[in-house]
Amino acid sequence: MGKEVCRAVTDADDLDLVAVVDPTIEEGSVVESIGGSSGSLVAVGNLNEVDPSGIDVAVDFTHASQARESLSWCAQNGVHVVVGTSGLTDDDVVWARQHFSSGSANAMLISNFAIGAVLLMRLCEIAAPLMDGVEIVELHHDAKRDAPSGTAMQTAARIAAARATAGLDEFVADPASLTVVDGARGGVGPGGIRIHAVRLPGLVAHEEVVFGALGQSLTVRHDSYDRKSFMPGVLLATRRVSDTPGLTLGLESLLGV
Repeated sequence: MGKEVCRAVTDADDLDLVAVVDPTIEEGSVVESIGGSSGSLVAVGNLNEVDPSGIDVAVDFTHASQARESLSWCAQNGVHVVVGTSGLTDDDVVWARQHFSSGSANAMLISNFAIGAVLLMRLCEIAAPLMDGVEIVELHHDAKRDAPSGTAMQTAARIAAARATAGLDEFVADPASLTVVDGARGGVGPGGIRIHAVRLPGLVAHEEVVFGALGQSLTVRHDSYDRKSFMPGVLLATRRVSDTPGLTLGLESLLGV
């Protein structure tokens, strides 16, 4: 994802890639991998080696512990930041809201940059009060660290919130009492919603939300077949974060949905 972001920024006429932070990559390999030219590009292994005065926006695709450090560094140095890293907690959101509401920098925490995934969650919110049950199946490549995915967790949370807003209780739990294999019914996410995580080689990022009601079902599914599918959302957030005050969660407000 980091390399795709670098390539997307390099290819954009209105953006300049000025620094890459990755403890595992040398500058020459970075330039070669994104197909650009070195110019004034800085490639370092630690964020503290970067001069914040030459940066408008930082984009973080790492892991939760590093993303917390990136958020802190950006808040302290007045650098806008877009975070696409999974695994951040509610406490992290509270911290970010506090630190990016009063300073000069803004932040966006985006669980999924694919436009289709954003639409999936919105459609699920519409369906939630009208159906009798739901389960989520998320499918990702076998190198993904967290399970369930951040997108699946957010989907469940938004479904639960939509039902609460409509004055409805959580979906009724299934009566299954005999579990032959541990975990067969998936994990229980927000609102008591079952989430199933699949990890296989060849997959990229996929989510299927299956609603059920008397005599019918409704399936909403989104598939990302290539990491390029996330780049329009990444570029949108990168361009908009500087004029979107405070903390923004998700792409919804930027897309008007």
